[in-house]
Order: sequence, then structure tokens, then C-alpha cells
Amino acid sequence: MDVDEAMALLEAAGTAQNRKTYRNHGVKGEQFGVSFATLDKLARQIKRDHHLAAALWVTGNQDARLLATRIADPARLDAATLDAWAGDLDNYIVTDAFAAMVARSPLAREKMETWTRSEDEWEGAAGWNILAHLAMHERELPDDYFRPYLKEIQRDIHSRKNRTRYSMNSAMIAIGIRDQVLMVDAIETAKQVGPVDVDHLQTSCKTPEAVSYIRKTWDHRARKAAKASA
Repeated sequence: MDVDEAMALLEAAGTAQNRKTYRNHGVKGEQFGVSFATLDKLARQIKRDHHLAAALWVTGNQDARLLATRIADPARLDAATLDAWAGDLDNYIVTDAFAAMVARSPLAREKMETWTRSEDEWEGAAGWNILAHLAMHERELPDDYFRPYLKEIQRDIHSRKNRTRYSMNSAMIAIGIRDQVLMVDAIETAKQVGPVDVDHLQTSCKTPEAVSYIRKTWDHRARKAAKASA
């Protein structure tokens, strides 16, 4: 499949209602309004196609970029490409998808460590989202790898930009549900942080309250384990 064929499929799949919904969530640029379910179906059809992913990204179209994050080969992502794509981020939907892609790449830790320090709202959000993915999936990392980030969250979260704050809150939660030792540290951090104010634009979305979310997750795991052993 070439980029023209992919763009035609995306355009045919878009809807006015989805475009309106995405605009309410902060998407401002060109888009067709393709649902996530359709994007995932197309990604399964295309499979890995790194060349097509690069071509889709440079179109600037929101749906094309979301598809690009699903079909890019994480192993082939180089630093220059990631920095260029990070500079194009302009809403949280594509930022979340981009971060999930980078988290699967060999450069995940390097880019996370750089972008979490960025003053740019979207680079910052991407960095903290990658940290959340690492906390949830990279089991070989020691607990001490994550503790400095909890300290940074406690110190800086309220002074960072809007969606960076949201991603820092998400990272704090992800660290808290990684293991029971970090759970204690993350809950204490969350208590010190208090409520995190995030503008969710024209949506009914809410910012998760970290202490409650972490405790509910561990309670759910305990009930599930008890049920499995019964």
C-alpha cells in the first residue's frame, strides 16, 4: 500500500461526528475523523511498514499520523526522526500515540530522560507518558530508577504546562501500580502533590486522583488473586 491509497482509505473512513469530537479534544489541524477502531483495523491490515509510516507522518494529517504510530517499526526509529516527530506534536491524542510507539523503541529511555525535562508542553507530555509505559512494562528496571522521577513530580508538577501536568500525574500512578514498594512512595508523593488541575477543554474528561486510583488498582488485584486461588 502506498501513501495515496492509505490516505484515500482514511478519508473514506472519517466522519463529521468524529471530527467534532476530536476538535473538542484539542485537534486543530487537518483531519478526516477516523475512529480508533478503524485505525487499529487498518494497522492490522498493513502490518509493519516503516516507509509508509514516514510518508504518512509528513502529510501533517492527524489520522495519518495516528496510523503512522501504529505501523512504524520501533526498532528502526532513529533519534533524528523522533526529535522531528516530537516537534510536530500539537495535541494530546497524537502525543499519547507517539509516546506509546517510542516506548517500544530502543531509544525509549534516552528520549524519556530528555523530554521529561522539556519546557514544551507536548514534548514534556510525551516524555512522562513514556515513563509511565516503562513503569508498567519494563520489569528489569529497578525501583530506584523511578524514585527520582517521583521527587521531580512532587517538586514541579504544578508549574508545568497543562497536558504535561496530566502526563506527570499518569506517570505517578503508573509508578504506584508497578509494585507494592513503589506504591508506598507514589501514594506519599501524591498526597504531597494534592489535586492536579488540568484543562480538559470542551470535554467531560477528568484528571484521575492518584491516591484513589493506585489504591483501587491494588484492591482489584488483591480480589482477583483471591478469586484465582479460591
